[in-house]
Amino acid sequence: GTNNLPDCSNMCHEASGRALTAALGTGKGTVDLKDWEATDALFILGVNVASNAPRMLTSLTEAFDRGAQVVHINPFIEAGATKAIIPHDFLDMATFHATRTSTLDLQVRVGGDMALLRGMAKAVLEQAKTDPKAIDSQFINRHTVGFEEYRALCEATPWEELERQSGLSRADILKAARIYTDADRSIISWCLGVTQHEHGVDTVREIVNLLLLRGNLGREGAGPSPVRGHSNVQGNRTCGIDHRPEPEFLDRLAEVCKINPPRDHGLDTIGTLQAMNRGDVKVFIGMGGNFALAVPDSPFSYEALRNCDLTVQVSTKLNRSHVVHGKEALILPCLARTDKDHQRGGVQSTSVEDSMSMVHLSVGMKRPASKHLLSEPAIISGMARAALPASPTPWEWYIEDYDRIRDTMSEVLDGFEDFNRRVRLPLGFRIKQPARELIFLTESGKAEFSSAKLADVVPAPGMLALGTMRSHDQWNTTIYSDNDRYRGIKNLRELVFMNEDDMRERGISEFDPVNIVATAKDGSHRYLDGYLAIPYDMPRGCAAGYMPEMNVLIALCDYSTQSDQPLMKHVKVHITAAT
Repeated sequence: GTNNLPDCSNMCHEASGRALTAALGTGKGTVDLKDWEATDALFILGVNVASNAPRMLTSLTEAFDRGAQVVHINPFIEAGATKAIIPHDFLDMATFHATRTSTLDLQVRVGGDMALLRGMAKAVLEQAKTDPKAIDSQFINRHTVGFEEYRALCEATPWEELERQSGLSRADILKAARIYTDADRSIISWCLGVTQHEHGVDTVREIVNLLLLRGNLGREGAGPSPVRGHSNVQGNRTCGIDHRPEPEFLDRLAEVCKINPPRDHGLDTIGTLQAMNRGDVKVFIGMGGNFALAVPDSPFSYEALRNCDLTVQVSTKLNRSHVVHGKEALILPCLARTDKDHQRGGVQSTSVEDSMSMVHLSVGMKRPASKHLLSEPAIISGMARAALPASPTPWEWYIEDYDRIRDTMSEVLDGFEDFNRRVRLPLGFRIKQPARELIFLTESGKAEFSSAKLADVVPAPGMLALGTMRSHDQWNTTIYSDNDRYRGIKNLRELVFMNEDDMRERGISEFDPVNIVATAKDGSHRYLDGYLAIPYDMPRGCAAGYMPEMNVLIALCDYSTQSDQPLMKHVKVHITAAT
């Protein structure tokens, strides 16, 4: 009877989904890997490719080799934004031969991506006054609304303000704009460095604005491409894991499954933590992940979890969430996706969706660690039957053969017709993206330009904008070592990266201990003491450090009013030498 479904999208790409849905009528990117192979220009924003999306390195090196322009936009110039050795190229591996992965690196200030994008749009529109081919007028007139308002907004935004907010010179912005207008087909790709800000939705809308100006949608080698990572981030929303489900989905679910699903919106991650703290949420069930370490405001979140009557973790390995728990707690070990899943109907396969909307089967090949381990679907089914003994839903029948689950999905989910046959094709199948076919499921029936106010991201005097991130020896909250290989850090995680001039201004030298004070939206403060300052090539006014250790600095009230995402990439801090 509830849509309380906090999920990883609440933390990562909620802004992307809301922005793309508003602009194009779809919450997903429109490009696939073939587009990456055909594009003339790639713009990569807010992602550390080497550790966050290592498979992208192959596409970047191949793009560079065939002469495509590759522009990286990030406060740091990361290792993956310069060159890479491709792991499956045996000759390159044997000879340590690296291929370049960029033609331009722009070190935008933390949160300054929106100003850069608007500056590029302003440059494109200025160029169009003398070069009509700089914009695709036919595409704009036929397929979009809101263009004139957006053009007026760009013209009214002074270059000085765009430079101040982006942290880049006008010359650098024009250089990026020239690459964009010289390219016949462009892809813009982004990750959490764009979304985990107060203005994350506006920034993704600005990405779409820029793409629309030159008709970079609905054709090969062009379009928006969010980097969504592991398979449940995008697939769960496709299958209805959404605290704000669409009425159309609920109607179909009710009709096919003969249930009466709740219509009220449920709680997302931030709302769940607040409700736990109030005592309104008494039971928390976690499917995978490491909720306690992934969420912000660690002390508050720990107390919220401990305030629950019961917490349940369905997991393949132990993590911090198993020891930060409710008054009663269960750990339910489950099969990993790499394990053979034997059910009454034989060895089962699960279906997954990647960030390119490709759906394929995943079949485990390893012998399970124990014959007593259950699969995640079997655990859900067992819980359902135990909690709802009179339920007419055939829970046990579904688990005997997962094809039966997929048959039901094919009736409920648009684009999943003939699911079991199509998912067994050699590469699976791609879910249709209407916007790719220039079908826009928006209120206007067209792609919609956004005319949002430019965000003010320049820190107040004496303050820095700190972004949390992962080291290269880390995956999500799992830390494999205290090293950060590509950034030259060994045996250290309690650190803060700073601009050298910012350090000098504060009387801080390399490896000096510092005190970090974060100021939340409600005026409260959070502290980290004794962290070591590391000088790094980054814009003035910016700082960075590792999550999950720095999650303690992010107040639960510090979330975007546009997406409800925690502001993991824009924490307002004072940093002083430790006394």
